[in-house]
Amino acid sequence: DARHRFRLYFNGAPDSDDLAYLSARADVRQIPFARLWTHARLSAEMLARPPDLLFVPSHVLPALRPRRTVVTVHDLGYLYWPDAHQPRRRIYLDLSTRFNAAVATLIIADSTATMRDLVLHYGTSPERLRVVHLGCDPRYRPQPRERVAAVRERYALPDRYILAVGTIHPRKNLVRLVDAFAAIRRGSLEDVGLVIVGRDGWGAAEVHDRARPLGEAVRFLDYVVADDMPALYTGAAAFAFPSLHEGFGLPAVEAMACGAPVVAADASSLPEVVGDAGILVRPTDPAAIAEALSAVLTDSALSTCLRAAGLARAGRFTWERCADEVAAVFGEALER
Repeated sequence: DARHRFRLYFNGAPDSDDLAYLSARADVRQIPFARLWTHARLSAEMLARPPDLLFVPSHVLPALRPRRTVVTVHDLGYLYWPDAHQPRRRIYLDLSTRFNAAVATLIIADSTATMRDLVLHYGTSPERLRVVHLGCDPRYRPQPRERVAAVRERYALPDRYILAVGTIHPRKNLVRLVDAFAAIRRGSLEDVGLVIVGRDGWGAAEVHDRARPLGEAVRFLDYVVADDMPALYTGAAAFAFPSLHEGFGLPAVEAMACGAPVVAADASSLPEVVGDAGILVRPTDPAAIAEALSAVLTDSALSTCLRAAGLARAGRFTWERCADEVAAVFGEALER
């Protein structure tokens, strides 16, 4: 955006890869602080050198801020599934979102679903809300057969597997996915594995306990090299995303972009993101999840159709479009 100059604030040293993308119009400021960085250190910086507009993409505006602010609120899942969040985290998210909804000049929501939630639960005026869908990194695209085979061998994966991606905590609904997978295995699909990529979070022990009777049929990969993820998606016989609540659901877009057939929850933002390019199921019903996954695994025509539809739909979600739309929101806020 040639019209504006940007100042980026970091609590510590920024990643060198991030810096490579910055233009000469970006001023990078490191303002380290051990605790309460947003409300203490960033507030002090706003008081000393206030910008014309402050944008916070990570949910929480500082207590002291310039007159014009834009903040992104990603989701309100803590209100719908409170038991899937630790109490202190739930209270923090509620108070910070309430504050943002009251004071921000404009609020960006990752999806129409999140926008509706802000109106419903915090009384935010729709006039102050803008929906901007996230983008998908161009690295996510169908991978050559040789690359898929090499990555499968590196992680010792079966020839056919269902893939799930995300931090292992209750909101991702992985216990029900494991139950659905167990039902699939009891049928005629004993050759199919379940691969869960993600680090353990709060409540992960329940998922591991539920998967233990299935032995090696369920593989947990707590760390995968980023460059290997496109091949993991491409090689999947199905991608399962039964999350109870998502503000956007980027893994579903990544999977579609790599040509994986998607089975996702018919909940929150996922119908908006996946549309008719995947199969949507009730996330609280393991039998429905199992039925949809079985259909993808046994019906080659359905699988081929979903792969093609997903590729077409994923093309809508680019970071270039996202950046253009965010820049337009900045322009609106600066005029207020």
